[in-house]
Amino acid sequence: GQVCLYASGEESPTQVALRAQRLEVSTKGLKFISEIQLEKIEAVIDDVSPQWVVIDSIQTLFSEELSAAPGSVSQVKECAARLTRIAKRKGIGVIFVGHVTKEGAMAGPRVLEHMVDTVLYFEGDPESNYRILRACKNRFGSVNEIGVFGMTDKGLRGVRNPSALFLAERREGVPGSVTFINLEGTRPILIEIQALVDKSMLPNPKRLTVGTDGQRLTMLLAILHRHVNLPTYDQDVFLNAVGGIKITETASDLAVLTAIVSSMCNRPVSSKTAIFGEVGLGGEIRPVARGQERIREAAKLGFSRLIVPLKNKAQDIPGVEIVGVDNLKEAMRIIFGSTARRHDEEVYPEE
Repeated sequence: GQVCLYASGEESPTQVALRAQRLEVSTKGLKFISEIQLEKIEAVIDDVSPQWVVIDSIQTLFSEELSAAPGSVSQVKECAARLTRIAKRKGIGVIFVGHVTKEGAMAGPRVLEHMVDTVLYFEGDPESNYRILRACKNRFGSVNEIGVFGMTDKGLRGVRNPSALFLAERREGVPGSVTFINLEGTRPILIEIQALVDKSMLPNPKRLTVGTDGQRLTMLLAILHRHVNLPTYDQDVFLNAVGGIKITETASDLAVLTAIVSSMCNRPVSSKTAIFGEVGLGGEIRPVARGQERIREAAKLGFSRLIVPLKNKAQDIPGVEIVGVDNLKEAMRIIFGSTARRHDEEVYPEE
């Protein structure tokens, strides 16, 4: 079997052993040392010849050849560089555990990200039981893939169906709630997008987003005013991607605008409807990547109506109504009909 060397500068052997017992983790093939001096760790690597080495954490390591304190830029660079050379020479995998700042950036030198082959981040709301493992650099594959894990009393457990997780609390008949078919790498994941539009008492109405791009929201509201004649200059707009996931792709545009109109007009969108599509400045609905995969995922999860860009509509799926839309005004008419009103005004006045 494979041998893994765990070098801990953060916790004592007793602490790690107690956690292993609590999580009922097998320690077969695990060699543990509580050490922060690089030269001693190198000697143990030569002696044990492991297939994997875990350094917890890189900020606690120091080399006696340098006078700087552990965690300083020079120590972190030197220790990481020497362990990287050992990894390449011996063909072993080395995992550095690193601290992050309150803003989520890597603590200390950013140069550490340049020296390693892969950078993985654990993301998630501290109040949530779920964590998302995301690669932001990867020399061996895609950086868009994510893994979703649940925190249990037996440690982290992989979530096989993240879509069901992110839609678990979705309720029928709530205005401002829309299901969006997101794509993380090659993996379609359905996410609930919530919008709340409320009369503003401020000269500059609030625009607050959680999990989506705030600058893009401002642009989408301008498109909504220009092409659907639905102004928001006197409204506060709040937007939330449920589940703590970050939406980075423009395919969410149509779902975001649908949620905003739904809240504004107090008209709920069916919980069996899922939406995706990019909205251009001219009000056109643009096709997005991997449209068929998104459609299949939504159909698999029991959605009966899909609103998609016209050019993403391909073969039909039995039992699923796939509606292709070409522009924003047409999309709003199809989703809400022509009777939706805001403040006793027609939302879609006839030309």
